[in-house]
Amino acid sequence: MKIVIIGGTGLIGSKTTERLRKQGQEVIAAAPNTGVNTITGEGLAEALAGAEVVIDLANSPSFEDKAAMDFFETSGRNLLAADKVAGVRHHIALSVVGTERLQDVGYFRAKLRQEELIKASGIPYTIVHSTQFMEFLAGIAKSGTVGVAVHLSPAYIQPIASDDVADAMADVALAAPINGTIEISGPERVRMSELVARYLKTAGDPRKVVADPEALYFGGRLNDNSLVSDNNPRLGHITFEQWFATAARK
Repeated sequence: MKIVIIGGTGLIGSKTTERLRKQGQEVIAAAPNTGVNTITGEGLAEALAGAEVVIDLANSPSFEDKAAMDFFETSGRNLLAADKVAGVRHHIALSVVGTERLQDVGYFRAKLRQEELIKASGIPYTIVHSTQFMEFLAGIAKSGTVGVAVHLSPAYIQPIASDDVADAMADVALAAPINGTIEISGPERVRMSELVARYLKTAGDPRKVVADPEALYFGGRLNDNSLVSDNNPRLGHITFEQWFATAARK
């Protein structure tokens, strides 16, 4: 089966590509650096010719409101149009748990628009909502840093390792479309401020975390339900300690 992975050379894309190839699938890792660009349309038709499954893992290079919306609108429309021409039977997209709950954040508004385009396309689909990647903990810490302190919400998160995400995406690629959304989460639910403090301590980073209920998450205010799934998610198996032990060796 031919599977095209948009964003196939990125963090999740490269891992998903590896897993599917090991299972004997024909996988095209499509990205601008391989000559496939969903914004300009360059190389799309050629990459998708004969494809049965398309996995969209492309991400906006900017979290700025307009830039993110422009990216997901343009990329989504171009990719779905190419899907139809190629006769793609299953369109899969990776999105974020809490997208519909955090519509005061421009990036999440853009992701919701991407999902709306998929649902209206008429192409059989599966949308995968993931919690934050453990690899994103450094970015969360950076976003809340003021001087030597890191101000973060004490709201719950349930981060998932990229290896667990890739396992899930590979499984979805080989399954039938559900024309709906599934959710994937990490195995541990913990307060954001506490987990980032653990991460910084383990990494030997001297910054101190301040649990601040007023701290915004990329412009949005969180509560205990914003970023976690109660929708019977598929749970990853890699704990924070296991992930960090592996990440530290890289």
